[in-house]
Amino acid sequence: METKNYLQDIHEIRNMMSRSTQFLSLSGLSGVMAGIYALVGAYIGHGLLEKHQVQRSEVYVTLESGTFSKMVLVALSVLALSVLTAFVLTYFKASKQNEKIWNSSSRRLAVNFLIPFITGGIFSILLLKNGIYGLLAPVMLIFYGLACVNASKYTFRDVRYLGITVVILGLIATEFTDFGVEFWAMGFGVCHIIYGAIMHFKYDRKS
Repeated sequence: METKNYLQDIHEIRNMMSRSTQFLSLSGLSGVMAGIYALVGAYIGHGLLEKHQVQRSEVYVTLESGTFSKMVLVALSVLALSVLTAFVLTYFKASKQNEKIWNSSSRRLAVNFLIPFITGGIFSILLLKNGIYGLLAPVMLIFYGLACVNASKYTFRDVRYLGITVVILGLIATEFTDFGVEFWAMGFGVCHIIYGAIMHFKYDRKS
């Protein structure tokens, strides 16, 4: 009986230590929804790109074109919906676990994610400014993947594997720049759905 109590105490101590260093309220379902938003956005973006190519006989969309503004609007809409959904679902999960959504663990998670993420965003803007359009999708994938890897030590380990997968897709996309939208859809869409579903059934349902 005493042995059982000791094991239970050790288990509780281990959980307390994990929660003090890791943010474990991240919702897997939010990843699934982000993936769905990304696939819808990629579908709309692909349609805009095809229309642009037919009308202007240009392979890439330039900064001056109206198509570029529409694609930026689609991308920002996907990002905004993903962030909002992640916040709402994570908030409800944290509430069920009697945890605060903004604590030392979530702050470390956010900081470590945003450093590579913002760096990648600035690099993407510089690529656009210099007319290097073919590398835009690969760069976005690579830096987003690195952001996930960098932040994974403060949350579920599955986020690390998501990041590695997205980085690999980004590197492959560098070789096939004509299929940037397709790789973008695979990285931000399909990968999010797969890993989000894994995290949902692995962690969310248990809680």
